[in-house]
Amino acid sequence: MISAEITIIPIGTGKTSLSDYVAAAVAALDKNGVPYKVSGMGTIIESNDLEEVLDAVKVAHEAVFFKGTDRVATSIIIDDRRDVEKSIKEKVSSVREKLEK
Repeated sequence: MISAEITIIPIGTGKTSLSDYVAAAVAALDKNGVPYKVSGMGTIIESNDLEEVLDAVKVAHEAVFFKGTDRVATSIIIDDRRDVEKSIKEKVSSVREKLEK
């Protein structure tokens, strides 16, 4: 299972709030159909296919340009684990279980 955390930052918007741009990127992910989870600092995408992950990143990145900025910085961290299939939910549950001990 592949997990990818992306952070997309529009540059030169003239505003400190970025939620309109984040919403545009998330709407693009909705249309793309890849499972994702939004946090306060980025979005985690999940798939069994690296091409699907990269395509989703591209769609979200381009959506921010379409929203009206001329420069976008996108950071991607990819965790591609092939020995066992673990979803984002399972990874979080594993940490929570350890905290309860």
